[in-house]
Amino acid sequence: MTNSTSPASRPAKIPGPDHPITVEPSTRRVVVKVAGRVVADTRNALVLKEANYPAVQYIPREDVDMSLLERTEHASYCPYKGEASYYSIPSGGERATNAVWTYEHPYDSVASIKNHVAFYATRIDGIEELEA
Repeated sequence: MTNSTSPASRPAKIPGPDHPITVEPSTRRVVVKVAGRVVADTRNALVLKEANYPAVQYIPREDVDMSLLERTEHASYCPYKGEASYYSIPSGGERATNAVWTYEHPYDSVASIKNHVAFYATRIDGIEELEA
């Protein structure tokens, strides 16, 4: 991906039968750990299910220890969700580079994930889903 194209000039796609997206409240408590520390702990996660991809837990920022995250210059684009920004978790070492992403201005179809972050499971110690 190049950063020379502004998000406004990119075509937005609307989820539908060929590419469904749902966002629903999680019924579980979600705990994220990195380097033995709890980075996030919430009972208010949102579960985003998109087409045939694995479900993703989006955690409200207020339930994330944002002081443990460091914003990076990395960005990506999804035609269904918008422009994603990334954070690394320095305490997790090299593996935790760009381990966290967020859609700060998501498209209307997934507006509920605004002010939430998601974690790459392979770049952290683990994401536990516990009984709420």
